[in-house]
Amino acid sequence: MDIFGHNNTLSIPPGKGPHQVGCTDLMVGRTVHGTFLRLYYPCQASENPQLPDWVPCREYFNGLADFMKMNRALSERIFNYLFGSCKIPAAWNASFKPDGKYPVIIFSHGLGAFRTLYSAICVELASQGFIVAAVEHRCLDESASATFYFREHAEPGTKKHPSCDIAKPLSDNLEEVWMYYRPLKPGENEFPLRNKQVKQRADECIRALDILFDINSGKSVENVLQCDFDLSTMENSMDLCRIAIMGHSFGGATVIECLCKDVKFKCGVALDTWMFPLDEEIFPGVKQPIFFINSEKFQWIGNIIRMKKLDSAIFPRKMITIKGTVHQSFPDFTFLTGNWIGRLMKLKGEIDPHIALDLSNKATLAFLQRHLNMDIDFNQWDALIDGKDDNLIPGTNITIPQSSI
Repeated sequence: MDIFGHNNTLSIPPGKGPHQVGCTDLMVGRTVHGTFLRLYYPCQASENPQLPDWVPCREYFNGLADFMKMNRALSERIFNYLFGSCKIPAAWNASFKPDGKYPVIIFSHGLGAFRTLYSAICVELASQGFIVAAVEHRCLDESASATFYFREHAEPGTKKHPSCDIAKPLSDNLEEVWMYYRPLKPGENEFPLRNKQVKQRADECIRALDILFDINSGKSVENVLQCDFDLSTMENSMDLCRIAIMGHSFGGATVIECLCKDVKFKCGVALDTWMFPLDEEIFPGVKQPIFFINSEKFQWIGNIIRMKKLDSAIFPRKMITIKGTVHQSFPDFTFLTGNWIGRLMKLKGEIDPHIALDLSNKATLAFLQRHLNMDIDFNQWDALIDGKDDNLIPGTNITIPQSSI
């Protein structure tokens, strides 16, 4: 038995819904102020689809190493051994499948993550008939472990980035510039940095949504990346009255910030949210339904109290906790590590990760049907929204002192 759970035996689960899933990358604007996202969508079935690498290129391994305070050279070898051949269960650049109008979800990753690390969730949602845009946060934010943009060559023939086939620029005179996660400086006050970042992250999500509006209306959207996917096939395919925002950890805080900033987001699903970056003064401005889905091991009194400050007698607020889960039960790592290293690195909880994420996804779908007013059968999982399952806790497992409420 391989104690690491080598990737020959472990994989990201495919979507369970009726649609085949395709994915592509979209970069609009080559500078650091541009928008970069992984787009998941229902696609036409094809023979022998190309499945993209889970981690697009080695710079992302370096970024993860920096974030985890590990030696780059050593960790690149470890990560490459563990994850180097892992694939995302979605057909790269597959033809879009027109089928009425699909509702839209913008997904925001956690601190030190990047656009591909939540593919199990995004693929499942796309298989159930959503168009999902997973944003890579980068706008001077430095809350991704690694990301890149392009600048014009200083001189012709400058070496281009060789390790990633799927992120080549359309123009020959561009070279990549990589940005890595910025840790706190010694003595730096964390709140101003995180609050600035969460505002920038929300702006990036809103810009991503604006790009989807342009694609849907038939406007020409230029992808900076070489790409075989024809964005014009998505014209008039999105139900832009039914838009949700979803995210994990720092991405959960981004959900709250987005709901406050833009009413086009009709509801939010916040996975194991880290509430610290948010300014509580915005809470009364959040008038859309919110669903907090928490892990059992990550939450603490102060964080839950801040979630409770969003409680409302008028606007729906739901919270459930999944038993036996840890903070990393939501990203894909939980499927790609064996029990030994998964537990050691807190990438796995005590519950089977397939059961945990299945509960989270089904509860999410039921919540989205309810608050996006969808005519579909996700309401079969309505009981999960109220925590009615042997593996769920209604509300929270954290005991909050009466004096704090």
